[in-house]
Amino acid sequence: MESQKNIKNKFERNQKALTLKPNLGISTGVSTTRVVDGLICEIKEGEWTLKTDMPQQIGGQGSAPTGGVLGRAALGSCLATGYMLWASKLNIEIKSLEISIEADYDDGALFATSSAYPGYSEIRYNVHIESSSTPKEIEAFLDKADKHSPYLDVFSRAISCKREVKLTTSQSHAS
Repeated sequence: MESQKNIKNKFERNQKALTLKPNLGISTGVSTTRVVDGLICEIKEGEWTLKTDMPQQIGGQGSAPTGGVLGRAALGSCLATGYMLWASKLNIEIKSLEISIEADYDDGALFATSSAYPGYSEIRYNVHIESSSTPKEIEAFLDKADKHSPYLDVFSRAISCKREVKLTTSQSHAS
């Protein structure tokens, strides 16, 4: 597959550059989310603009995917991308690849009617691959890719989250 050869070449070039200059790989991603109407949010990062909304039954307009959809999509697309990178690097031909993300949650936590955690209680990712490689080769490259997957790491490991508030008051408050 010609695209896998191209991916392998780019992978190896980046791997060499980061080996020689590790600081090239250190960065900070910044996205800005702004509420535009009710529960509709606009997310901007670089040249990209995304939109989220919530279903009508909880006060949204149902005009865009929820943040949960984007979160699951982030995990699925990150896994798929990583699998293609590592398959290409390791000369594993991939004819087709599909990732299905299943995430269990209890919305009662969001609405303070449940003692469950507000996040996911379990995430399962199902990998569907068509390849001429052996099952052992497939397992080995998947294990390698999982070990280096940014969003699998984000979803699997507790990460420090720090809130900073910048308040602009729109009216003066009398004491």
